[in-house]
Amino acid sequence: MSLVDVYLGLGSNIEREKHLTAGLDALSQLLGDIECSPVFESEPVGIRSDCFLNMVVRVKTAMPLSELDRHLKHIEALNGRYAVPRHGLPLDIDVLLYGQQVGVYGSVSVPRAEILKNAFVLWPLAILAPDVLHPVQQLSFLELWQHTPINQRLWPVPFVWQQRVLTPPELIKRCVI
Repeated sequence: MSLVDVYLGLGSNIEREKHLTAGLDALSQLLGDIECSPVFESEPVGIRSDCFLNMVVRVKTAMPLSELDRHLKHIEALNGRYAVPRHGLPLDIDVLLYGQQVGVYGSVSVPRAEILKNAFVLWPLAILAPDVLHPVQQLSFLELWQHTPINQRLWPVPFVWQQRVLTPPELIKRCVI
């Protein structure tokens, strides 16, 4: 099987930096090179909680989607995602895109519907993959970000992973609230 471009959404609202870093470390160990979007802080959507940190990563893999999903759930579990009791979301990793596939594969729907509903997914995607086309909409993620009305508050925040500055300071300066 050839390598497939996969986009994953990561989020956390508990010990956010610790869990995002742990998630990135585990993904890097599992999949190798990772391209990262800037990190954004966002108000919660649909739940009462503290603000989230969110980002999108791009990886390449030959792993079938079902196997990748099992590994992602294991990484989430190692970070307390399924612990009882749990008061928040330590680490959430969602498959947003698996190549240009469209459909439901086991428990995973691609492209993930939240791409078009949540600014904390679409803005990082528009930065990381501005020219990539949404497999259903057939518009680039940059075009979708520019033309999709989403009423959610989020802002870029400083974040460093493995000595890499993920959020450019100029993005933070441009977006001061």
